[in-house]
Amino acid sequence: MLSPLVDTLKQLRYQIAHIEDGTLTNEYPELESFLSHVVRSVPNARDDIEFLYQFLYVYGRKSEATFNRFRNELERFYLWAWEWRALSVFELKREDIEAYVEFVVEPDNRWISDSVQWRFKDHEGLRVVNKLWRPFAFKENGVSQQTFSAMFTALNVFYKFAILEEKTFTNFIPVVKKNSPYLIVQSQIKLPDTLSNLQWEYVFGVTRDKCEENPSLERNLFTLACLKGLYLRISELSERPQWSPVMSHFWQDPDGFWYLRIMGKGNKLRDVTLSEDFIIYLRRYRQYRALPALPRVDEPHPIIHKLRGQGGMNVRQIRRIVQQSFDLAVDSLAADGFSDESEQLKAATAHWLRHTGATHDAQHRPLKHLSEDLGHAKIATTDQIYIQTNIKDRAKSGSKRKL
Repeated sequence: MLSPLVDTLKQLRYQIAHIEDGTLTNEYPELESFLSHVVRSVPNARDDIEFLYQFLYVYGRKSEATFNRFRNELERFYLWAWEWRALSVFELKREDIEAYVEFVVEPDNRWISDSVQWRFKDHEGLRVVNKLWRPFAFKENGVSQQTFSAMFTALNVFYKFAILEEKTFTNFIPVVKKNSPYLIVQSQIKLPDTLSNLQWEYVFGVTRDKCEENPSLERNLFTLACLKGLYLRISELSERPQWSPVMSHFWQDPDGFWYLRIMGKGNKLRDVTLSEDFIIYLRRYRQYRALPALPRVDEPHPIIHKLRGQGGMNVRQIRRIVQQSFDLAVDSLAADGFSDESEQLKAATAHWLRHTGATHDAQHRPLKHLSEDLGHAKIATTDQIYIQTNIKDRAKSGSKRKL
């Protein structure tokens, strides 16, 4: 029977301690039993898993999303190496990794579940394996380019780290990736997912109009303003173990300009500029919360507050707020006869608001300023995603061609 190898980020440090102390059976008896079975054919399996935990601790502790992404990719790679090749991951050759890519394209049916499942569950003080868990979740349309890219990235980072730690001296991933028949080099036009002008007018306008009859929607309105007007990711507004967005993170410079200090990807702090329009909605939201018109440097209040309870909100709760406004707009668009716009809005996610704000402002803001507010490490990233000038010009010149 297959067993997952890695629990949650929170449990990782306990798994590391158990592996180092030889006490895994005290909390993970089924995982210990599985490893004992694997060691018969792969003597270095325990060393392999100890290194996996070390890697995930180094690369995953900053962000749970990063941890989950690397865990998912490496866990099934490990299991494949052990079960299908009876080799340590550090004994695999180029042809083995090519075979693994083929396996990812068409996994064994016994390795596929109908849905995403938890790996371990609590049972009488033990962490027991969820019998429904499998390394792969069924995807109707097969393996996407994004999945292939994530797989190669995770494996490449892993082997680079292993070389630095002198665990191995070879990394076959770059050559396998370069010659993979499944990874398509992206050269086509790819526009970011955004709301149309009409959809945004309804999302924001309907929420604002309904605030009169339902004042609690002021929180929705301000959340929309933050995500679209400040190009924020939901995670940047949410409560996290290492960061709690509070009102004192809004600050004003000596010239009267306002900023919001946030923690973005990779635990990088940045200051996002506030527009005059945004200040209007900041004042409005604070008035609704019975706070002074503008934030002070010592305010501990969460930026997005809970209607019940203390503290800030998590990603799931903020996503639910945004979806509520999307649903209101979907109904209003349909009622007003905009059935196509209404239907298309059903596919939107909260991240579309960041793209919508940046795409709109790319028409009139300097690229460097936009890039810094977005938190991109390179201006080229902003240019590639949001600046469509060359594409438009090419389309205009191309439309005049004669047959």
